[in-house]
Amino acid sequence: MKVISRKCTFEMPKFNKTIDELDSHYDKWLYVLKNLHKLDRLPDKLKEKVFERVFEVAEIAKFSHEEYLSYEDSLKYYRDLKNSLDTAKEEGHEEGWKKGLEKGKEERTSELVKSLLENGVSIEIISKSTGLTVEQIEKMLQGR
Repeated sequence: MKVISRKCTFEMPKFNKTIDELDSHYDKWLYVLKNLHKLDRLPDKLKEKVFERVFEVAEIAKFSHEEYLSYEDSLKYYRDLKNSLDTAKEEGHEEGWKKGLEKGKEERTSELVKSLLENGVSIEIISKSTGLTVEQIEKMLQGR
C-alpha cells in the first residue's frame, strides 16, 4: 500500500467572499473556518448537516470549564437515562412476545379441545393426548 501525504496551505486573509458569494462546498468550508468565531447562529446558506455539527462543536468549545463539566454531567445523565429506557423497552418487548405466544398457544389448545369434543372424542382421551388434566378441560368447557 502506498501512502501519499499532501499538505494544503490556505491563505485565509485572501478569502474575502461574503455568505451570498459562496458557490461551492469548498467556499463554504473556507467561510466557516474564517468566520466561525464571529457567528452567533448558523447562516441559512450553511444549513447542512456537516456545518450544523461543526457549529455545535464550536459552541461546546466556547464553554467555560464549569459549563463544560456541567455539559458533560448532563450528557452522562441523558445517556444513562436513554440506556435505561432502551433496556426497559427491549425487556418489555420480549415479555410481550412471550405472553402473546403463550396466549396464542392456550387459545389454540382450547380450540382443539372444543373441536375434539364436538367430534365425539371423550374427555379422558383428550386429556391423555394433550397432557391437560380433566379439570383443565372442564374449565375450558365452562368458558364456552
